[in-house]
Amino acid sequence: MIPRPASTVVLMDHLSRVYLTKRPETMKFMGGFYVFPGGAVDQSDDVQDCKRILKGIVNETFELAYYVAAARELFEEVGVLVCKKEDGFSVQLEEEKEMEYRRLLINGDLSFLQLLKKEGLQFDLDSLAYIGQIITPRRSRIRFDTRFFLTQLPKGQAPKPDFNEISDTKWISPADALTAYQKGEILLAPPTIHTLKTIINHLNGAPLTMPEFRLRDYIVDLIE
Repeated sequence: MIPRPASTVVLMDHLSRVYLTKRPETMKFMGGFYVFPGGAVDQSDDVQDCKRILKGIVNETFELAYYVAAARELFEEVGVLVCKKEDGFSVQLEEEKEMEYRRLLINGDLSFLQLLKKEGLQFDLDSLAYIGQIITPRRSRIRFDTRFFLTQLPKGQAPKPDFNEISDTKWISPADALTAYQKGEILLAPPTIHTLKTIINHLNGAPLTMPEFRLRDYIVDLIE
């Protein structure tokens, strides 16, 4: 099975805490697990003739649609918009307008790029720092080719999770998240654990680059 393109966003605040969202236990795929906001790349994420509303340095090793999907999913799931006005100022949408845009995006009645055009916004690609790539193993029933990004919580914004898809949230330090997992207090999948370790290394001075992901390195962790 060819893995489906997807994007995941590590949202971090000024205290270097990350934002984890819990998938409802009723979900068939990873129900009850804490994850980072993200999801599959959609056809509407293709930039085509919309490059004028994008700025910043492009990672040419993968398609721009991954960036767009990351920003879209972050806005759909938790209401955080990593865009700016054309004059460079941060975005502050009225609550009713924000909720309506999120509803339209989730229903497929509006694309993220159409939202930007309508509001006269620019998407600064530099706001999403690329971390690395994880591809679900071949033996998995559901496979994704996921690009991981890190972004800082924009000034003046706060997450407002969609509780139709999210049952709980946590602002937590990467180290505390791993400790809670090891104590059996929260469920974390191997890709999330791998990402948290990458963030910890980065906070300790290492480059923001995800080492090669090898599932066998986490089998022991899961058993222990």
